[in-house]
Amino acid sequence: MSSNPAPNPTAAADTLRVIDLGRMPYRAAYDEQRRVHEQVVAGDAPPTVLTVEHEPVITVSRRRGAGENVLLPSERLAELGIDVQETDRGGDVTYHGPGQLVVYPIIRLNDYRLNVGRYIKLLEQVVIDTVAAFGVEVFRVEGCTGVWVEPCSQRIAIRGLPPTPLKLAAIGVRVSRGVTLHGLALNVTTDLSHFDTIVPCGLAGKGVTSLGRVLSTREDDVSRRARLLPSRGASESHSDNRGSGGASHARENDLHLREWRPFGDLPQALTRCLADELARLKES
Repeated sequence: MSSNPAPNPTAAADTLRVIDLGRMPYRAAYDEQRRVHEQVVAGDAPPTVLTVEHEPVITVSRRRGAGENVLLPSERLAELGIDVQETDRGGDVTYHGPGQLVVYPIIRLNDYRLNVGRYIKLLEQVVIDTVAAFGVEVFRVEGCTGVWVEPCSQRIAIRGLPPTPLKLAAIGVRVSRGVTLHGLALNVTTDLSHFDTIVPCGLAGKGVTSLGRVLSTREDDVSRRARLLPSRGASESHSDNRGSGGASHARENDLHLREWRPFGDLPQALTRCLADELARLKES
């Protein structure tokens, strides 16, 4: 990792731009990340957050042995409609797919006096604060990155053993030239059976869940609850309708216009929460 460059005042670091990529394959979204990353590094764009919902894909990091945590052969995965892509983020192996909110902040850490460890804690806290509006209590697990929840069925310890937490949101990042890539993935109405094709994050014995599963509701109820999320109107999104190669599917902050919309206002609530946290750090 290269040393952090000096902050560029032309980057308008006090503005957080939010761009919705809609539903997009992983590789195309990664190319868009790189395009925006170059802009932020050069000072040609403000700090930016990309929100996206991926087509089914398993992403495998470059960590030694990560590929061994993919449990099915490529032929079987293809039959299931699941792509496999190498990624340069941290972590191990994970799954992205429909019903999962993926958020890629592209920010200069020095502008917020953050290091990688504090940045990951910030992303975890943003998820914790956002899902609290649903009445869902989530937490960190020592030694395991991400956000976790206690399964309702295990609230009473069995044979004296503590309940096994389930991962609700995964986090994996990269920092290049002082500016972040990748980010977090929050399971909302995700097909959890697809996680059976991997050892999620390389953590054997650790399960996953979704907000919909935790709430034990239909997808429509998740949307209804999401629309009741409190407004955090202190932050503001700024448009940039330029997608990869000018593609029309990269739209600013219009997840609510999608034909397939299990998320309600959840993406907006989460990105507002992130913007507020960054503004607080900048002012402190």
